[in-house]
Amino acid sequence: MVCSDPKKGPQHIWVFQQNGSGERKINGVRTYGGDLFLLNTFSIDSHLPSIINDSSEYLPKEIEADLVLDFFKHPDLSTDLANACELKKIPVVASGKKNTGRWALNPPT
Repeated sequence: MVCSDPKKGPQHIWVFQQNGSGERKINGVRTYGGDLFLLNTFSIDSHLPSIINDSSEYLPKEIEADLVLDFFKHPDLSTDLANACELKKIPVVASGKKNTGRWALNPPT
């Protein structure tokens, strides 16, 4: 678990979701995390093609986080997000996913 160090300030968590898929978890972090976490929510609510060859139009160009939570439903977005985070050494939790590459942690839901 990522814990906040009061000397360094709150942990910066970026949450990626599709069609509100992470709202319950986001509300839980806000309710129980208090000032330990700063959340940046990145939502995609539009229809997506079944195959995404270039996710650059859907993902932010820069990710500045201590931890990324992946609630994307589209596997191409999850894989590309994990790859981008690996390059920056940002841990990713992609709960319930079968395969997002070797960088993301995939705990069962």
